[in-house]
Amino acid sequence: MSIKSKTSDLKRRMRDALKGGGTLAIEKQKATGKLTARERIIALLDPKSFHEYDLFVEHAAKDFDMDKKYLPGDGVITGTGNITGHPVCIYAQDFTVAGGSLGHMHAKKITKIMDHAMKLKVPLIGINDSGGARIQEGVNSLAGYGEIFYRNTRASGVIPQISVILGPCAGGAVYSPALTDFVFVVDKISKMFITGPEVIKTVLGEEISMEELGGARVHAEITGNAHFFAESEQECFDQIKKLVGFIPWNNVKKADAFPKKNPKSRKFKIDDIIPSDPKQPYDVRDVIRAIVDDSEFFEIQELFAANIVIGFARLEGQTVGFVANQPMVQAGVLDVDSSDKAARFIRYCDAFNIPLCTLVDLPGYLPGIEQEHAGVIRHGAKILYAYSEATVPKITLIMRKAYGGGYIAMCSHHLRADFVFAWPTAEIAVMGPEGAANIIFRKEIMQADNPEEVRKQKINEYKKKFANPYVAAAFGYIDAVIEPVETRHFLSHALQISADKSEVTPDKKHGIPPF
Repeated sequence: MSIKSKTSDLKRRMRDALKGGGTLAIEKQKATGKLTARERIIALLDPKSFHEYDLFVEHAAKDFDMDKKYLPGDGVITGTGNITGHPVCIYAQDFTVAGGSLGHMHAKKITKIMDHAMKLKVPLIGINDSGGARIQEGVNSLAGYGEIFYRNTRASGVIPQISVILGPCAGGAVYSPALTDFVFVVDKISKMFITGPEVIKTVLGEEISMEELGGARVHAEITGNAHFFAESEQECFDQIKKLVGFIPWNNVKKADAFPKKNPKSRKFKIDDIIPSDPKQPYDVRDVIRAIVDDSEFFEIQELFAANIVIGFARLEGQTVGFVANQPMVQAGVLDVDSSDKAARFIRYCDAFNIPLCTLVDLPGYLPGIEQEHAGVIRHGAKILYAYSEATVPKITLIMRKAYGGGYIAMCSHHLRADFVFAWPTAEIAVMGPEGAANIIFRKEIMQADNPEEVRKQKINEYKKKFANPYVAAAFGYIDAVIEPVETRHFLSHALQISADKSEVTPDKKHGIPPF
């Protein structure tokens, strides 16, 4: 056979493989508002940068008439490409081919590209759109999931792992996204659950739709399993492109530096953000935008545990991770969900050499029976552990309230913050003035002729003594009390001089965080 004829044979084979599940299956996919797996890869990556591998892989199953079925690429597309010129490894499950079900060779294609990502030290992006395990292949499907989970775990903290849920992701399949760093979901398209509505109805007698059980909004707002929520697939891809612009490509590099830009001071004036009344809320994101380059803040898990804010921004062109209490939601208290949210982000930043800036304004941990029974002790300890463990530059700014355990937890000097600054409006104390006065001066108040008047006097007395940053500064727990307008300058300088900090950590295999 001549080279020409062999080339023609190659092209024919490629055409057959590139058809996926065929015209009808593709039309059905499009009718649900979804792109095909190949279209998704092309839309996400830089133009003409995708290189596909293992196009001709086929399944080897024989039972249940599987030997008679041809599944192009075994239902998954794998390869490499670029995003903003940087290399990534990527796979996308093809729902048009056997519902994107995971069989032995399907899993081998995914684990092969995962191994490439680890070897090449580049990010891994997985686009999930699958009906789950291929039942006809039995234990081989389960083995495939196990091999994927193992690699997810080994890659954690070494390369960024991004999961994109663009269809169903059910049963054991959900654990791979749960093990990755960032999960993206799209409204009305993404579905994630361990057991589907039919199983729940059979076992528990409860009826619920797929959307109500595990839709995109559920995971973005309630469970916290999703980090980014989008209205469309294209918006989702834009979010991914933005994210990878902030993070480093592996754990031995730093994120790309950009030209520094001043904040948009006309729109975000830091002196005008904080109300004069310490009980009045404000949006802490406006404080971040008043500080960072071009006032650009890329928030993560915006809809989940909104009493704490996390995300990326730049200072002097360098990526910084921000953790901030949000006074607009529950006065910015720490609780079970916000502690989990912050701790995970802190550990991500530490693993990938991203400095941390912490903005503090909270009355402490949320009290109550519900929180205590939900395990606020264990969950609350996660943020203490994460900050204490982190060795990246850690800069803290106390803006208003920093009471009790909340003061310690939000990256105080006692958890080895490198620099702690405070505004003159900062209040650092064991508890709020009202509660403290009621305890300390309880007898005097009860025995007074006018208890309410004495109570007010004692509250004011406590405020004068502790509702300021100077007592803490006197002990060296605050490095500098600064004017709000000086914040960007102090944070930028602190990050600059701590960029090459070195810490000696105990020799151990690993710690035991309060999971």
